[in-house]
Amino acid sequence: MKPLLHELAKQRPLLADGAMGTQLMLAGLEQGNCGEEWNVTHRERVLAIQRRYVEAGSDCLLTNTFGGSRIMLNRHGNAGKVVEINKAGVEIARAAFNGRHGYVIGDVGPFGGLMEPYGEFSQAEVADAFREQAKALVDAGVDAIIIETQTSLEELCLGIAAAREAGAACIIGSMAYDVTLDGSTFRTMMGVDPERAAEVIAEHGAHIVALNCGTGMDMVRARVAVARYRSVTSLPLMAQPNAGQPKLVNMKVVYDEAPESMAAGVKPLLEAGANIVGSCCGSTPAHIRAFREEVDDFIGK
Repeated sequence: MKPLLHELAKQRPLLADGAMGTQLMLAGLEQGNCGEEWNVTHRERVLAIQRRYVEAGSDCLLTNTFGGSRIMLNRHGNAGKVVEINKAGVEIARAAFNGRHGYVIGDVGPFGGLMEPYGEFSQAEVADAFREQAKALVDAGVDAIIIETQTSLEELCLGIAAAREAGAACIIGSMAYDVTLDGSTFRTMMGVDPERAAEVIAEHGAHIVALNCGTGMDMVRARVAVARYRSVTSLPLMAQPNAGQPKLVNMKVVYDEAPESMAAGVKPLLEAGANIVGSCCGSTPAHIRAFREEVDDFIGK
């Protein structure tokens, strides 16, 4: 029986995967369409992406279920396919390892709106959507669940509670930070700083504190975020920054940080206290392959 993800992460650094959304678009997904539906309509294309990450050296794969909650799927007419789409996402990620040792992390992204009194969704509706998705992922056999790209503590806590109720063996809480206009610091869109986020994630029973995505959060700032996390928690930490800043080129969003440039920040991340490293928007299997070399070199020191 393999160790729990958060327990193994305490023993040695682990490598996650890279972007899924931008890879799906390269595989033919049209902007604005439902990438999660591809788990059932274009299974082989999703599998090919995740196999490339495994071949590049990923120890962990996030399922293609970022927008797999009922609220998000409803925007594409797929509200009745929550279980089918999430189950297929887990099966594809597991198949990508092709019998190799690896961890499948069930991906739960934001519900895509605002809760009352600022928005139209009640807390109960959001909680129910998260519960349904988390249960589908756990029932399908994930090794962990990540509640990711979160900007508010209220939504984050609903996601963590749903994962706990579903019986997830490992729960990851991941925040998205934006660098302030003057460049002096960073916080989430809802004003949450890393120390407060780490404290809340730990208090609500998650096992790993993480960060991903965000505006201006490059490898250097991700290292600072990890250090700030480490100052308030002893839990394992995970970091998945973007591959540079998005630019509009020929009406397409392009991330321009090369694998070698990004990989240069891996060892500083690990030295700051990160236990799991990966990358987010715009990254590719080439980025993960470069990360693998840095992680292996760090372990071999």
